Amino acid sequence: MNRRYFIKSGSVAMASFGVMATAPSFLKRALADTLSATGRRKTLIAIFQRGAVDGLNVVVPFGEHNYYDLRPNIAVAKPDGGAESAISLDGFFGLHPSLASFKPLWDSKRLAIVHASGSPDNTRSHFDAQDYMESATPGVKSTADGWLNRYLQSKSDPQKSLFRAVSMTQNMPRAMQGKASTLAISNLADFNIRAGQSSANVQGGFEAMYDDKFVNDALHGTGRETFEAINYLKQVNPAQYKAENGATYPQTPFGNSLRQIAQLIKAGVGLEVAFTDIGGWDTHVNEGNQQGQLSNLLRQFSTAIAALYTDLGTRMDDVVILTMSEFGRTVKENGNRGTDHGHANAMFIVGNTVRGGKVYGDWPGLKNDQLWEGRDLALTTDFRDVFGEIAQKHLGATNMKTVFPGYELSSSKFRGFLG
Repeated sequence: MNRRYFIKSGSVAMASFGVMATAPSFLKRALADTLSATGRRKTLIAIFQRGAVDGLNVVVPFGEHNYYDLRPNIAVAKPDGGAESAISLDGFFGLHPSLASFKPLWDSKRLAIVHASGSPDNTRSHFDAQDYMESATPGVKSTADGWLNRYLQSKSDPQKSLFRAVSMTQNMPRAMQGKASTLAISNLADFNIRAGQSSANVQGGFEAMYDDKFVNDALHGTGRETFEAINYLKQVNPAQYKAENGATYPQTPFGNSLRQIAQLIKAGVGLEVAFTDIGGWDTHVNEGNQQGQLSNLLRQFSTAIAALYTDLGTRMDDVVILTMSEFGRTVKENGNRGTDHGHANAMFIVGNTVRGGKVYGDWPGLKNDQLWEGRDLALTTDFRDVFGEIAQKHLGATNMKTVFPGYELSSSKFRGFLG
């Protein structure tokens, strides 16, 4: 039977010639939960900027004279109203001009920033720092699972949704690996799905594979629901998706990932945790300031996130977007008009429940005696306190010791960007 599913008044409405019994079982559970008085699903969209973004040129401390002394070639100009100067936020901090699409979010208090945040570990290795951030156990390489997976393990899912946790990436990210069920989907249109931590790809000829005894045994009781879910996504037809509210996503892999995350949220399939990433932030050479390598990436990054926010509309009441990067860059530019591996950084939090319009965190300063190891922005907010505030206040996590093992997480350390 050809079924069509659509969104109406914030809930999933299913039209299948009036035959509810033919709906996929995973979607029935999602519908029942969505329609219940207490069942509004909260969603976190986590975005990793891989390569260590230069937070000082992203959220510019133009009120610091040392910022300009140490970056004679790559500093972003002070706000003067021009298109190539920093966009003033509060008289001290400003956005890089390529982040202009973030300014309306800031003005409407939907965007918050946590500056001088990151990992307390001193590594300058991309691989180690990403591992520590995604496992949320800085300095510990033996952690088996990622922090997002531990969150999923710590909280039961009444819907038992196959799409509870989805990464729009080629491979399962470290943050999502673990015992809880997760999916890595490279592209909804291709239906190239990798389920869990170590299972094989399920793609293309799934229908033919489904009757195979090996596949049947491997999938056990979830096999038929996986089959139903893939058929459901085919009927949604990602290629014909149209963004709402005038939103326009950039035609880039990152823009495409966010567009498909929006599609999953609107499809009402029970998405609770979404993840994607964007690389290219390792700007050792010719970083640029108002224009150049960093500027081009920031434009793509911000326009995609702004499009996602616009597209979701009132659904952003239940969604929080979080950005992160493994570490920042050196305060002083190098001899190649770039920056090297640093320490603390800036994180963005977007959502209708966010207490935005504010740069959170204690600013450590950029004078020589204030720099970490004499070269980097010092850390004043542990990234786990940012993760923890979102996990507890937005997602409703209660067993924080399970989610963040070995760390004494306390609400007193939260920065207050969520009510």
